[in-house]
Formats: sequence, C-alpha cells, structure tokens
Amino acid sequence: MTTRILIIEDETTIAQLERDYFELNGFFADLCHTGNEGLHLALNEDYSLIVVDLQLPGMNGFELCRQIRKNKEVPILIVSAKNEEIDKIRAFNLGADDYITKPFSPSELVARAKAHLMRYKRLMGKQETVQNAEIHIRGLVIDKSARRVYVRNQEVVFTTREFNLLEFLASHPNRVFSKNELFERIWGMDSSGDIATVTVHVRKLREKLELDSSNPQYIETVWGAGYRFSV
Repeated sequence: MTTRILIIEDETTIAQLERDYFELNGFFADLCHTGNEGLHLALNEDYSLIVVDLQLPGMNGFELCRQIRKNKEVPILIVSAKNEEIDKIRAFNLGADDYITKPFSPSELVARAKAHLMRYKRLMGKQETVQNAEIHIRGLVIDKSARRVYVRNQEVVFTTREFNLLEFLASHPNRVFSKNELFERIWGMDSSGDIATVTVHVRKLREKLELDSSNPQYIETVWGAGYRFSV
C-alpha cells in the first residue's frame, strides 16, 4: 500500500517540489496551502507523515503542530526558513519530530521522512511484542507492555517519544548518557541532527514526574556529560 504524506506549505513551487520528490520515492502526497485546511486534513484523513511549514496563512505552523500532536501520534517534520534555535526548540516542544531549514535538499527531506517512518513502525511493532514487564522506582511505575506510567499512584500521559526516552533511561539506571547518545538511540538519527529536542523532552519528563522540576529526583543533569536516571 502506498504511504500517504500530507504537505502543508503555502509556497506553491516548494510544495510541488516536495511532492515530486516524495512521489519519485513511492509515496503519495496531498498538498494544501493554509494552516486551517492542513489541520482539517491532518485530523480527518489517515496520513503516515506530515510536513509542515511554519509561516502559513490562517493558522501558523506552531499552532498547527500543537493541534495535530494533541490528537494524533504521527511523525511531523518542520520545513521552514526560520532558522533560529528558539524556533527549533519551540517546534520540538510542540511535538515536532524533526526540523529542516530552507533552502533544503529534497533528497535529505525524503531520507529523513523515511527514517522517521521506519522508526515509528518499529516502535508500533514493539508495542505488540514487548514482554509484560514493569519498572518500579520510588513511587514511579512504568508498565512497558501497556505503555502506561503511574506517578505516586496517578496515571500520567506521555507522548510516544517521551515514553520511549523515560523507559530507556529508567531501564539503564545510574548510567550517564550524553545528549548525542540519547538522540541517536531514541530518535534514530545520526549525530549531525539537531539535539535540542533532547533537552526539551527531558524538561517535559521532569514536569510530569517531579514534585519540583527545578530540583529533579529522577532524571539528573550531570554537567558537561549528560543525563542520568537516579535510583
């Protein structure tokens, strides 16, 4: 079955270029040019991956990303002329899986899309085959098979990436991992990718796990080295 991609891009030439490269690689791509139309399609159609520009008429790409992520777990790739680090961090914070700046290589865009699609398929497969196991650490329970987390007897909802990062760190207690190592293991991209998303996800985990996120008891920062899950 052909993989369906949604491209939300207001510049017609760029949108058509992206579609052409995806279709040359065996995908089927729908195009739309406004944020509102993109949100309607994203929520009502079945897409395997969504490519989003940030500067869109109607609803901007940041809000679009937030709305999609609230409702669906699908890879979201940002392609934007905005290249400031704060824009990348904001996009990751709202649920984007990757961020590519314009001008960009269409071949790289397709390669990154394939990598994220393969990653998501593996993760969904693991959900069906993982052994029934739980991690219990000081009021924290991670149910691997059900992919559910309980903090002080209350269930807390995590996104797919957040859960994968938490499970990985908790499965390797007291070991320090650099941001690059975590990025490579959880996102499956090489070290040339943007690791700002690791910092964003660690902050999100702390907000959901800790009584005081400014004084974390679970995920500790080891200055100059990375992060450690303390037991």
